[in-house]
Amino acid sequence: MNVALGIVAALAASALFNVGLLLQAVEARKQPRERSLRLSLVASLLRRPLWVLGTVLGLAGVGPQVASLELAPFVVVQPTLSVGLLLLLALGSRTLSEPVHAPEWLGAVAIIGGIALVAVGAPAHAEVHRRGWVVVAVAAVPTLLALVPFALRGTRFDGAAIVVAASGVGFAAANIATKLFGDDVGAGSYLHGLAWGAVALGSGVAATITGMTAFQRARATVVVPVTTAIQTYLPIVLEPLFLRERWSSASADGAPIAAGVVVAAVGSVLVARGRSVSRVTAAAQS
Repeated sequence: MNVALGIVAALAASALFNVGLLLQAVEARKQPRERSLRLSLVASLLRRPLWVLGTVLGLAGVGPQVASLELAPFVVVQPTLSVGLLLLLALGSRTLSEPVHAPEWLGAVAIIGGIALVAVGAPAHAEVHRRGWVVVAVAAVPTLLALVPFALRGTRFDGAAIVVAASGVGFAAANIATKLFGDDVGAGSYLHGLAWGAVALGSGVAATITGMTAFQRARATVVVPVTTAIQTYLPIVLEPLFLRERWSSASADGAPIAAGVVVAAVGSVLVARGRSVSRVTAAAQS
């Protein structure tokens, strides 16, 4: 029952995150390029009501995300966060009269089926995060990688690919720190929880700046699938380094989980790059 509630909470968080991101893309595209990778970009966007609304929706998604991580295993919550792409698919189909084509249907089925496989195969929710420098490194490395575009600003390496990847990595770091924050607060370790909350906030701010810069430099049809894939599935790859999960109760030694994650990842890319999502994100940019 708790896992089911956790999935519902993750679905709510995903919807808020994706709609918020779409609204942010609308305004970020209008900003002058000289503000790229600068706090002045955020300062300017804070004066745009639509961008502020998108940010509020994104922040509102953190609550159900934390709740979902308390109720369901991390490996179940992360792929569920990609379901919000189906909301963009519906928006593209209904508001722009764009038919849903076979690859998008296949992607939608893959996302739902992959998450179902993960949920069925997941072990009982008895994970505990590790302690020591390994956990710090797992959170610190992606956080530092998220800051690379700021160091490269104005150089010949300052390109669209860097900021797109860095945004995904930054949000991945924020997801990891959010999980650690929830665990420590739930265990009554408030000082550690405060530290992880600060890491999540810092990573999120850096990822937001690079993400808005990415929307200035590349089409949302490239930005959305790449950042979604990185922020959703990189934490799953790193999970064994910062969580202790009791896999003895996992079905078939975790094979359904591995298969479900791969299937959901492929589905996410198919949906994000499909014409329905492409048109709704392109309309946000125009």
